[in-house]
Amino acid sequence: MALLESLQIPLGTKMPEFTLKDAHGKQYTSQDLMGENGLLVIFSCNHCPYAQAVWPRLVKLSKFLRENGIGVVAINPNIHPDYPEDDPKKMPEYAKKWGIDFPYLVDDTQSVAKQFKAQCTPDLYLYDKNQKLYYHGRLDDNWQNPDAVKEESLKIAAEKMLANEPPPEKQYPSMGCSIKWRDS
Repeated sequence: MALLESLQIPLGTKMPEFTLKDAHGKQYTSQDLMGENGLLVIFSCNHCPYAQAVWPRLVKLSKFLRENGIGVVAINPNIHPDYPEDDPKKMPEYAKKWGIDFPYLVDDTQSVAKQFKAQCTPDLYLYDKNQKLYYHGRLDDNWQNPDAVKEESLKIAAEKMLANEPPPEKQYPSMGCSIKWRDS
């Protein structure tokens, strides 16, 4: 398990457009997923302990975001033969386990993760209603222990975005397992 941090990407970067399917074959486009006030894009997977630790908090936060017109989508780029837990066939099982009630899509070519410059699971991107990057960073300040969280960084950013305020000046990177890139 290689621990990585998300890359710094300039705020205001335009969201890459994408079309992906979920594990059942239903197709979604980035335009379909966009809420009236923005979109949270989560690169994650099933097996990573960092991702597993924050899934319940992401699911809880997703309800707040969607109630406020921000779409939410998770994308699994870890479609790699060496990581069978991340196989698309297992994604519905994990989605049920964690209560994921928003699209959880398969990036089987890993091209979408590469377009976004995603590095780790989870890697979180919050885009505003103009599809410009507003926040790229951690969910909160304690991935291991939800009871010890003092700052809900992503929620604070979303609230600022909804209030038409400037993005948070300090954006701490997300961290997690490296995306399991297949050899090109």
